[in-house]
Amino acid sequence: MSVAEPRRIVLFRHAKADWPQVSDHERPLAERGRMDAAVAGRKLADTGIPFDLALCSTATRTRETWKLAVHELPHRPKTVYEERIYDASPGELIALLNETPEDAQQVVLIGHNPGIQGLADVLAGKAEADARERLSRRGFPAAAFVVLSFDGSWKSLEPNAATLTDYWAPSE
Repeated sequence: MSVAEPRRIVLFRHAKADWPQVSDHERPLAERGRMDAAVAGRKLADTGIPFDLALCSTATRTRETWKLAVHELPHRPKTVYEERIYDASPGELIALLNETPEDAQQVVLIGHNPGIQGLADVLAGKAEADARERLSRRGFPAAAFVVLSFDGSWKSLEPNAATLTDYWAPSE
């Protein structure tokens, strides 16, 4: 794949989690979260993006979200469960994305707030249509995702390098 082709990153927040007496890392999805994760998966499929790679936090709620969402996709990408996504800052997430293999053109990152929303804000130097306004108005609720595109290599990904092309949240 040529680095001349725009790359796409989907930042996908885990669906609504439950609050049982377990560590934060082990919190499972709530019933509504399970439903929203499947709907989000159908909406991801509707984007038509053929994901090459999924980077998923090791937290229970992100793994469960991805398991339900990926089932809705026409093609199951390679999935890497990455501990560094849990509780990561936008800068730490950029550093992780900078390590992405160059043959991966379309990547979905399944993670947590505030890191995911912060990363969307940091990366999106430009926005198409009303995507930024909708993101600003709605925030980044559980099971929401944004689509960003950028030119260049993964190593060159930095703040303001991407264009926010789409935004979806369960109540959209």
